[in-house]
Amino acid sequence: MATTQANKQWHERAAALGIDGRAVIGGERVWARSEQRFDNLSPIDGRQLGLVARCDGLDIDAAVAAARAAFEDRRWAGQAPAARKRVLIRFADLILAHADELALLETLDMGKPIRYSQSVDVPAAANCIRWYGEAIDKVYDEIAPTGDNSLALITREPVGVVAAIVPWNYPMIMAAWKIAPALAAGNSVILKPSEKSPLTALRLADIALEAGLPAGVFNVVPGYGHEAGAALALHMDVDCIGFTGSTKVGKQILQMAGQSNLKRAWTELGGKSANIVCADCPDLDAAVSAAIGSIYFNQGESCNAPSRLFVEASIKDAFLEKALALVPDFAPGDPLDEATIMGAIVDAAQMKTVMGYIEQGKQAGAKLLAGGEAARADSGGFYVAPTLFDQVDGTMSIAREEIFGPVLSVLSFTDIDDAVRQANSTQYGLQAAVWTADLSKAIKTARALRAGTVHVNQYDGDDITVPFGGVRQSGNGRDKSLHALDKYTELKTTWIQIG
Repeated sequence: MATTQANKQWHERAAALGIDGRAVIGGERVWARSEQRFDNLSPIDGRQLGLVARCDGLDIDAAVAAARAAFEDRRWAGQAPAARKRVLIRFADLILAHADELALLETLDMGKPIRYSQSVDVPAAANCIRWYGEAIDKVYDEIAPTGDNSLALITREPVGVVAAIVPWNYPMIMAAWKIAPALAAGNSVILKPSEKSPLTALRLADIALEAGLPAGVFNVVPGYGHEAGAALALHMDVDCIGFTGSTKVGKQILQMAGQSNLKRAWTELGGKSANIVCADCPDLDAAVSAAIGSIYFNQGESCNAPSRLFVEASIKDAFLEKALALVPDFAPGDPLDEATIMGAIVDAAQMKTVMGYIEQGKQAGAKLLAGGEAARADSGGFYVAPTLFDQVDGTMSIAREEIFGPVLSVLSFTDIDDAVRQANSTQYGLQAAVWTADLSKAIKTARALRAGTVHVNQYDGDDITVPFGGVRQSGNGRDKSLHALDKYTELKTTWIQIG
């Protein structure tokens, strides 16, 4: 009864929710200068959430000017570290104070279950901002060894105006991963959220102002990638750009950064992560739970989803039996129902892409063991049943290309070296995992896998203290951890003659 009442309350809140789709530039809510707007539709049932400013080059110019003015007069960068720390911690506290509102916006905007918007996305975003706030007065500069007649200082300075372009799959978390270290370093920031999920980013800007972040230091400009995003990447007065999204667009960002002012460009891109389960796996149930839970979490719309599952042949049947028993738990449901574990695909275009890959898998000869069809067709939203293919080989598109949906491809191996070779036969290199009770095998395999992160006997159990990013065409640079500060700071050498 309590759950039913809670679900009713979420629907009532959603119906009563007022959406402000205006950009935040220089501390003010404003519509696009062109007065153009776009419809923001919810993937859960197709409802219109509201109109959002369709920002373009003129709005980017205004946001960059506001950010530059804020940086040059040092209204933020010039504050004592302890003062900036207090603001970011207050920012994190206020995110938690607005947790229900932000969770509801996130779910309505991109379709993830409200249970996870509440328990994962909001707390993770707040924790990230708090963590970098706490780090501000704990990161020290250096003094180089010199002779008695000199003093050599190596200091970190903010790079200046930072642009951040984030995707629609984890709107709040991805925004926090970019803006928190950039703000902690003393930069001014312009955030462009995906046009598919702009709402929490806009509210974060309001909350940041309430926390005491000076006007102009954090600006949010919603809009389309080819308009607002391209204008940021090409802008001559943006010093650095951080991008999370597809490999295709990441390459364009790098090109635009180079053809404009050679701004620093950091990218976190696609993935086709390999999850290798050996016959000596110490806990088969845990491996199955992690494999199934990780690929279907967030509807499979995760760049680090372990979409390629390599299972040693001698245990594959047992593994699949356990896996298939779990799949029904992930049947898509109403994202505003707190019992729902898997929600809606973000929009019709992404659903078409996912269904297209499923059809390619069938045509290529992979054996469909679960799912493979659309779900909840009468809802007005976009839902795909959790899908599992067996008898997949590395030549199939479902084993090579990023699907970004709830589709798991199972491959088998008899030799760990062959599994590693297959795992590395990809353009990507974001994450990987190996399950084995043999510590030497685990270390050897982890070293051989070409990925930014390798998990051993777990999947995706890390936290903010370690870097996140990839190799090859999964991008450059790292989010999370103190290493993220490297992206948003410049090293300066000051050599002082004494006497």
